[in-house]
Amino acid sequence: MPQQTELEMVTIASLVPSDHLLRKIDAAIDFSFIRERVAHLYCADNGRPALDPVVLFKILFIGYLFGVRSERQLMREIQVNVAYRWFLGLRLTDKVADASTLSQNRRRRFADSTIYQDIFDEIVLRAIKGGLVDGTVLYTDSTHLKANANKNKYDLAQVAKSRADYLDALDQAIDADRAAHGKKPLKEKAREPDVKETKVSRTDADAGYMVRDGKPKGFFYLDHRTVDRQHAIITDSFVTPGNVHDSIPYLGRLDRQRDRFGFDVHAVGLDAGYSTAGICKGLQDRGIEGVIGYSRPTHRDGFLRKRDFAYDRKLDGYRCPNGQHLHYATTNRDGYREYKSNPAICRSCPLLASCTSSANATKVVTRHVWQDAKEHAETNRLSAWGKALYARRKETVERSFADAKQLHGHRYARMRGLAKVAEQCLLAAACQNMKKIALILARGTPGTGKKALWGLLLAITRPASAPNLRQPRIGPAYA
Repeated sequence: MPQQTELEMVTIASLVPSDHLLRKIDAAIDFSFIRERVAHLYCADNGRPALDPVVLFKILFIGYLFGVRSERQLMREIQVNVAYRWFLGLRLTDKVADASTLSQNRRRRFADSTIYQDIFDEIVLRAIKGGLVDGTVLYTDSTHLKANANKNKYDLAQVAKSRADYLDALDQAIDADRAAHGKKPLKEKAREPDVKETKVSRTDADAGYMVRDGKPKGFFYLDHRTVDRQHAIITDSFVTPGNVHDSIPYLGRLDRQRDRFGFDVHAVGLDAGYSTAGICKGLQDRGIEGVIGYSRPTHRDGFLRKRDFAYDRKLDGYRCPNGQHLHYATTNRDGYREYKSNPAICRSCPLLASCTSSANATKVVTRHVWQDAKEHAETNRLSAWGKALYARRKETVERSFADAKQLHGHRYARMRGLAKVAEQCLLAAACQNMKKIALILARGTPGTGKKALWGLLLAITRPASAPNLRQPRIGPAYA
């Protein structure tokens, strides 16, 4: 058509709608900090001038913001999209960099750097300074990303299981508990990681073979993500193989956020995967109230349940349904106290067949040395304020994962290897935060309606020991 060959006098800014997402992001966030963080990776006086690192990372941001998984396709999109060109500072006639520029910089220049974590942290700090994050209530969960690996191509190998980060504290608690009961300390024995036979992918050895109820089987990675309750800003993203239990890295990542961002965390909301005595005790030691989902205990059909045995705190023992007292016997290396029945009494008990199948007719009931902390978390879960806090999980961390999968390509690992998948998760989380920050600030001062309703819910029959969650506070470093 003739009009398509006419010469027009336009500016690239006039072609980008005023309400475009990239305009809002550009107005809300200054990306010049990237240049300072990577300056040591560039040579200022040798070779051809490199692509500006701010432009390079903005290209990556566009890919994650708009769900373009292929870098080659991303460059083709930038070639024809005026808004993308404006965001990158390119003119209509400027040549777009080649896709290999992105890949080579990722593989060579930034491979061993902390730039991805630095970018993520800086965006979180921007949200804190803008009053969008207070860090008083945090929600954590994990989601799986399918690894770029065929689940049928693997080798069997003996692999050490991941080690929980509270085992040193557990060893001390075991020694103290045995001493309190007049028992000798256990023999010195270093805790070696448990070794098990597992499937190792021939394509991506870092991916873990995941087997979970209700989840697909195969090679996956897990993105362990924490979000703030106020506006669901993501405050942490940490990647592990798919066969690592959710609870293992949790306390370490919580401490990392408290140290890095100065969070004064009052309470956390976690799903049932984090319902372990170690997590509950760790939260208690940090002065943090935990509200954790219910974890249904295992049970053998036809046998009595553990709840049928009542714990007597004064006598430090359990009472069975037939009235017998089970006395303390020992505290084992796994941190469980063992309470044993009298076999002479058990042999004549009418409930024996449904109580135990042991050859010597002895019933053993165990109780973790940190069980009190777990029961405290259970009390929180059943309280009115705890129910209100836990109900917000679906509006924060679960919705964050849903948006990531639906809009930002978070269903699949784009690359192979733990470090590269961590790069993907950090950039995706950073872009989700950018988007949320820009949209909130574009509307003006963050609304307080939801805050008021939230505070009202938490005020319902809140015990004196529960944290004051109605007054959001910015961490001390940014108050």
